[in-house]
Amino acid sequence: MKRKYEMAVEKPQQMDNEHMLQLKNIYLAPYMQIATALIGKARFAGGNMFRHQLDTMSILIDYGYIDNILLKASCVHDTIEDIPGFDENLIRNADSDGPEVLELVKEVTKRPGQLKSEYLKSIIDNGSQRAKILKCADRISNMISLGFVTSNEFIERYCDETEYFILPIAVEVDFNMYQELISLVVSRREHLEKSGYFDRKEERDE
Repeated sequence: MKRKYEMAVEKPQQMDNEHMLQLKNIYLAPYMQIATALIGKARFAGGNMFRHQLDTMSILIDYGYIDNILLKASCVHDTIEDIPGFDENLIRNADSDGPEVLELVKEVTKRPGQLKSEYLKSIIDNGSQRAKILKCADRISNMISLGFVTSNEFIERYCDETEYFILPIAVEVDFNMYQELISLVVSRREHLEKSGYFDRKEERDE
């Protein structure tokens, strides 16, 4: 039976003292150190994957998620997938939260040979609340980066994927993330329309 979650509907305007003190007690440095192994991994939109880990973490904080497991996992969420031969013990032994952080990272990691659609559908159907929230923050970061991508085919494919697979995840866990993702999809599709991409595609298909 599919699990039901209480959707977050409020987004803080800024961090209050209570959450500041919570964040102060979350030791992220061991996970940031692990993530620096991604500095050499370039992104299609520019920059590198290390920066993307921290960008995803900042989006979670922006949405008010001061959760030790979630923030630590966000720092290393692409390590298993993007670092060949990555040693999972680095996460498992990072600190006392390591085993739980590793479990969450593995939830949002696509297995070798697994279809992207199958992977995303598994998160829709079986993902924990934390996994779904982390995947939404990850996708917000990626959708913003589409503004620096020059391949219209890639932009269209990514928008389709977001609409089909990520919006159903977001609407289950965080209304404001859902709204931002819709806005990002609309803005990227507007870019495609203004560039004449859809008209050219229609002409090719005739």
